[in-house]
Amino acid sequence: MTEPTEREMFEKLRGFNTPSVGNVVASYPQHPHCLALYEPWHGRWYTDDSVRCLLPELGAVAGHAVTVVFGLDDALQPAVSYLDFVDFLLEAPKPCVVVCEAQFPPEILRRAGIFGGQSGALFKACGAAGLLTSSPVRDVDELRNLGVQHIARGVSSGHGSLRLRAFNVPVDVAGMTVEPGDIIHMDENGACKFPAERLADVCAHIDAFSAEEEQHSALLLSATDRESIKAAWRKVLAKGVGFEETSEE
Repeated sequence: MTEPTEREMFEKLRGFNTPSVGNVVASYPQHPHCLALYEPWHGRWYTDDSVRCLLPELGAVAGHAVTVVFGLDDALQPAVSYLDFVDFLLEAPKPCVVVCEAQFPPEILRRAGIFGGQSGALFKACGAAGLLTSSPVRDVDELRNLGVQHIARGVSSGHGSLRLRAFNVPVDVAGMTVEPGDIIHMDENGACKFPAERLADVCAHIDAFSAEEEQHSALLLSATDRESIKAAWRKVLAKGVGFEETSEE
């Protein structure tokens, strides 16, 4: 049997939502199809509620992380050429997701709409499938027409002078620590990551995990009384994807 190509595996993962990918990556370490790549609560492998998906209608995207750091225009802070970053982005494996750590003071971060229509056009031209950033963005109407997925802090219509501080470095975005080249999966539920070398493993386990969840949901929805509901939930508990059963019957 021919092994799937990397592009085929990315396309496959786009057919699943981000929580389903997270289930396989780390959420349920006792489950036979969970890879347990991180400690679920403290592993910094998924985003928190400080960011949200701005274009849920575009669906899920997945790609290699291209990391970048932006901050205020400050003569005491080193700046990096944006054109050098463009060269790096063009040469990055595709598909890719730009992951930006916005290093601004708290009172400015909420107003720093540092990405918008122009950056979105640049990212699309360079082959990026999406942007994940701890800053707000702007020009949502233009971004929607570009078809580039954006997860951001929110929306703000302006910004001031800023500088690109670094790229191809580890970044922290919304509670998730991302290394350059990590795989990012993101949709309206947020984003999660896993190492690139585990892409085939995630793809190999996600079908069975997701099919099992669908079966459990079907059992619960077809249950008609107390006993059948509890019997269906025991099947969930038995796979290590629910709360532990502690009551005695």
